[in-house]
Amino acid sequence: MIRVEKLEKAYGGRLVLKGVSFEVKAGEVLGFLGPNGAGKTTTMKILAGLIAATGGRASIAGFDVQSQSLEVRRRIGYLPEQPPLYREMTVRGFLRFIASIRNVPPRHVESRVEQTIKMCGLSEVRGRIIGRLSKGFRQRVGLAQAIVHDPDVLILDEPTVGLDPKQIVEIRSLVKGFGGSRTVILSTHILPEVTMTCERVVIIHQGSIVAEDTIANLTAGGGRRERISVTVGRDLEAASRAMMSVAGVCSVVAVPGEPCTCHVTVEAGFTGNERLAAAVVSSGVGLIEMRSLPASLEDVFLNVITEEQGVSA
Repeated sequence: MIRVEKLEKAYGGRLVLKGVSFEVKAGEVLGFLGPNGAGKTTTMKILAGLIAATGGRASIAGFDVQSQSLEVRRRIGYLPEQPPLYREMTVRGFLRFIASIRNVPPRHVESRVEQTIKMCGLSEVRGRIIGRLSKGFRQRVGLAQAIVHDPDVLILDEPTVGLDPKQIVEIRSLVKGFGGSRTVILSTHILPEVTMTCERVVIIHQGSIVAEDTIANLTAGGGRRERISVTVGRDLEAASRAMMSVAGVCSVVAVPGEPCTCHVTVEAGFTGNERLAAAVVSSGVGLIEMRSLPASLEDVFLNVITEEQGVSA
């Protein structure tokens, strides 16, 4: 459904996208992940037809985003980082306007607007002026304008910015529910956003793709470092000092809400579990449990970013 091939973008002679290539299958929710400044928003703008690429090619539903921009725009819904809103309009009036310019048949405008208002949790503010809404509700209106015309493809750039925890959960659930019926590319630098909504991830760093796979495969592969959960009977601080003295231990971090449990990060290929256990026992705090932890998406993300920075250096 979405195909990006060797995409390049230069500003003032500086390449910010360097041969970016990836695909998004029909009905898939893809997480486009990267730190700030990695090239996520630039890629989203090219896909949405807002800016032209310097090199390479991108297509949506078989239509070239540059030479067949109108056909592409008919098939996409786009939520940029800053929602495109007419702040002086009411929520319902704005969505009616968007539905009409998005060529929703006149007889279906009201039903589409009402369905979208309900879907995005805007029922209580449907008649209010957009400019008087909270930032969270304005973000919801931004998402609503992206889906009111029932597009096949959604391009979402940081869709939960400014939302409270309850709203974030609701929007994540909504985005995840689009999978199967719509193709979604979700750009973010927030790792839980991807974990909660996507099955496959593309990681971009400094304008280049550095990893691409399902979350399950990426985390199964682990990274340069591994983690071990350690629970003691008392005095976690003393246990931490003892464990930090073991060769191969990189860090010891207490687990919030669990006063006697910590996560120990060790170098890849660490073979010092017995030495680690002995250090805890010798500190006199009482070793209750020690177990390996599976790699998280955060581990993978930090590992690939660190490796790329090392290569760049």
